[in-house]
Amino acid sequence: MSKNNMVTVDGIDAAAHVAHKTNEVIAIYPITPSSGMGELSDEFSANGRTNIWGTVPQVVEMQHEGGAVASCHGAIQTGALTTTFTSSQGLLLMIPTMYKVAGELTPFVIHVAARAIAAQGLSIFGDHSDVMSTRMTGFAMLSSCNPQEVADSALIAQVATLESRVPFVHFFDGFRTSHEVAKAEMPSDEVMHTLLPDDHIRDFRARAMSPDRPTIRGTSQNPDVYFQGRETVNTYYEKVPEAVQSVMDRFAELTGRQYKLFEYIGAEDAERVIILMGSASDAAEETVEHLVAQGEKIGMLRVRLYRPFSPQHMIDALPASVRKIAVLDRCKEPGNGGEPMYKDVATAMADYVVTGGDKFGGLPRVVGGRYGLSSKEFNPGMIKGIFDELSKDAPKNSFTVGIIDDVTNSSLEWDNNFQIIDHKKVTQCMFFGLGADGTVSANKNSIKIIGQDEHIFGQGYFVYDSKKAGAVTTSHLRFGPEPIKSTYLIGDNEADFVACHQPVFLETLDMLDKAREGGVFLLNSDAGPDKVWDTLPHKMQQQIIDKKLDVYAIDAYKVADETGMGRRINTIMQTCFFAISGILPKDEAIAKIKEAAEKTYGKKGPAVVEQNFKAIDASVAAMHKVEIPSTTSSTFEVRPPVTDNAPQFVKEVCGEIIAGRGDSIPVSLIPADGVWPLDSASYEKRNLARHIPVWDEELCIYCGKCVFVCPHAAIRSKVFPAELADNAPSTFKSIAVKGKEFGEGQHITYQVAPEDCTGCTLCRDICPAADKENPEHKALDMMPQPPLRESERENWDFFLTIPEFDRTQIRWGTMKSAMLAQPLFEASGACVGCGETPYIRLATQLFGDRMIMGNATGCSSIYGGNLPTTPYATNTEGRGPTWNNSLFEDTAEFALGFRLSVDRQAEMAKVRLKKMEDVIGAD
Repeated sequence: MSKNNMVTVDGIDAAAHVAHKTNEVIAIYPITPSSGMGELSDEFSANGRTNIWGTVPQVVEMQHEGGAVASCHGAIQTGALTTTFTSSQGLLLMIPTMYKVAGELTPFVIHVAARAIAAQGLSIFGDHSDVMSTRMTGFAMLSSCNPQEVADSALIAQVATLESRVPFVHFFDGFRTSHEVAKAEMPSDEVMHTLLPDDHIRDFRARAMSPDRPTIRGTSQNPDVYFQGRETVNTYYEKVPEAVQSVMDRFAELTGRQYKLFEYIGAEDAERVIILMGSASDAAEETVEHLVAQGEKIGMLRVRLYRPFSPQHMIDALPASVRKIAVLDRCKEPGNGGEPMYKDVATAMADYVVTGGDKFGGLPRVVGGRYGLSSKEFNPGMIKGIFDELSKDAPKNSFTVGIIDDVTNSSLEWDNNFQIIDHKKVTQCMFFGLGADGTVSANKNSIKIIGQDEHIFGQGYFVYDSKKAGAVTTSHLRFGPEPIKSTYLIGDNEADFVACHQPVFLETLDMLDKAREGGVFLLNSDAGPDKVWDTLPHKMQQQIIDKKLDVYAIDAYKVADETGMGRRINTIMQTCFFAISGILPKDEAIAKIKEAAEKTYGKKGPAVVEQNFKAIDASVAAMHKVEIPSTTSSTFEVRPPVTDNAPQFVKEVCGEIIAGRGDSIPVSLIPADGVWPLDSASYEKRNLARHIPVWDEELCIYCGKCVFVCPHAAIRSKVFPAELADNAPSTFKSIAVKGKEFGEGQHITYQVAPEDCTGCTLCRDICPAADKENPEHKALDMMPQPPLRESERENWDFFLTIPEFDRTQIRWGTMKSAMLAQPLFEASGACVGCGETPYIRLATQLFGDRMIMGNATGCSSIYGGNLPTTPYATNTEGRGPTWNNSLFEDTAEFALGFRLSVDRQAEMAKVRLKKMEDVIGAD
């Protein structure tokens, strides 16, 4: 019955498609990375898209996740098929209501993009911490490991909840699966109709609250009956595993895709087996098949139905030959003797043997380990490392893999160079872009374009820094003739194609570590064909020669300017990728790019479409191959991630994270309580601006507006005694300042930090001082940054040595004077031209040495408190804002606690002072 609904989607698309098709009410509250499911559902309903029964689902956005699940609870109790989407603390806020829903045996599915829980720090990335927190609620838990399974399991969960009356959490790994782009076959409406027969829905509605069938629910129960009431549900949960497997079997008959509650893969006589669930199981499957082909007696067990946990199904799936088992949990339960699934497996195996089970000839040794927290990489080398550990007589229990634990020594060793992908079949491509430059969207588009070929399968992972626009994005794309199960990133010496979309990355990133011999390197560079080579660092030149790489270059920003594309270079770089990668024939690829551009921008009119067509054609013409000499010529290396004057902690920890080496930082260097130092962002020097403001001191009227609007505190002013400029660099500018409040012999300067500036032009836009003869010339004009960088860096360093203006002399009612105050919020990771950060910076200028800040999760928590560097700073006395972030929903209450505490401490100080009156004097 299955129809070929093969499309290129990510996990979010897959879940939203099925959820919207099989429900009537959808209550949402967006939380990363699940937000897309609610947004798509809202879009579907807004566009009039119907569910499989021909009605448009009602989508309502609530005030928080607790409100969303409360609305769902009300809707399902009154007979509407209802769903919601969430993750992380959002799911935890639903837990109180989840107990009620399960206790009332009400069919319901929550789709979760599983994510780390905010603990010592906030993380938006994926693991199983959130879903594991719901184990006691009574919800069944069904796991998916890739976009195809997400679509299928979303439907299976919907059917199973109606048949069993037990509500379900359907979960998949946040970012790793939710944002993985791959080819998948969507269940057709016909399949959904067949699996969701009307009798189940009629039974559900018949149990609903109605004045036609009045009942009372949610009663208050006393000790005499509550216990018995909890035990009444046992038979319902006992039937769930068989019910889910029955739905899976019927689904297989309709689609040809067979799922099992526990799926074994590996040697029939395996002695060592790992057990895991989620996206990592695809990587484990790929690795196991590779090692079994080499004669290893190993296997893996993929867990799909985690709750109710079915020991018998697990034991039936394991080979009788197994002697050692490693259970892998993607979460940490502090203070416990092991993680949740490890304990489930260990208990099940012990119970089986104690009660007389003899399939295994004794009790296999079971150990547990943690992996992949917050989307930490989990690759074949680590999987092999676990099997190697199981080969030991006494394998380590409660181990970790993927980190270096030099505190409790829990970590296993692994070989990062262990590779299993067949490079003759699979093409691997990496793209280094800048947040908001369109690189990621272009690459997602590329996968969809290539996915139109029924003989090519694609996969895409996109690594985002959790900073806002302006941070590095890394796209990992794979293409091959078979479905790709490599649920991990492209490693060193593996990429057939590497693209650098931003020239500034040449100074900061070792991109070609990823390139394999004979690969292709594409560079966006404004250097001419005969000058590109000399712009490359020495190490990169040597890698190109040693790895025999072909190098292509294009000035993408020039093409964008000439074709009216502004700063958006995504279409240009995408065209170059298709032209030289060889994944599709060049002409066919370019035709498909134009088709995609027309589909994407058609609503904006023919002029915009034509603009994109011009850019596509111009891209091929502007790209050139770089001639590679036999020896290096460069004398410079990649610059260090932070400045030389940075404190040791910033160099050893923050700098390593900036350089992309955070995975190698040992546990001992990370603050155990999540307390990190202030004043680190100013050492990072992201160097994003193509143009920076240049000050004309003769034209300036010293209004201070440029300092006021700068989102990154990258332009500052100081008033100082004129003689302090005697030792200034030759290009440093200052001028005698007018104003009685400053006294005689004072100079003023306006100085830009060239590597902190983002080139947003706000300072130039607001500047009121224009040349009367040439109105286009202002006291601040934007000029190309590269020729000015060295001199302005020296000027900035000198500027920082000038003493801060005496705060007691500042006239706070005038901007000119107030903007002399030292900002204690600088060089943040906010988007270019951010409208929020100038106000935070202003607050720190006014009150920064005495601020206690309770922050609301959102943009302010990312540009204000995102690692590796943070913008809050200290003054010359070491004082500054102290900042903390609790959760999305409770900021007001959190900060109220600050107020109550401070008031109490002030009261206590007054009491203590009164008691000392005789000692220190009554006055």
